[in-house]
Amino acid sequence: MTSSIYDFNYTANNGEDISFQAYQGKVLLIVNTASKCGFTPQYDGLEALYKKHKENGLEVLGFPCDQFGHQEPGSDDEIAQFCEMRFNLSFPLSKKIDVNGANAAPVYEMLKQEAPGLLGSKRIKWNFTKFLVNKEGKVVKRYSPTTKPEQIESDILALL
Repeated sequence: MTSSIYDFNYTANNGEDISFQAYQGKVLLIVNTASKCGFTPQYDGLEALYKKHKENGLEVLGFPCDQFGHQEPGSDDEIAQFCEMRFNLSFPLSKKIDVNGANAAPVYEMLKQEAPGLLGSKRIKWNFTKFLVNKEGKVVKRYSPTTKPEQIESDILALL
């Protein structure tokens, strides 16, 4: 039996334990993020999507990760301050996590299993890999780091 996203929890940037059940009935865009990556400007597009569609049921969730080129070196507080000051982010961020390897966050293990990458690869290749989850908690699609948030908007609208 495949699990749904609602079987998992994550720790928010402020230390609060959050159950994905809090997002039932919403469309989720889940992204592993980094503050010092060439794709970091995608925060602007992610925030724009969030602001435009949150009233209709979209949640964007950022999962900072330092596994790719040491591009997220800061503490959870430093990451939150950077995202707030540089991008005025209002969507939730988790505490820094691993997305690959022995310490990968369990929710990321499920996301990779449900939506493999190119040629069936399970590993996350780089920062800003995105996963779209429908209102029933099922992973619908995986997007590469080069896919800009605005390119995902039509897929999001189809699920809202």
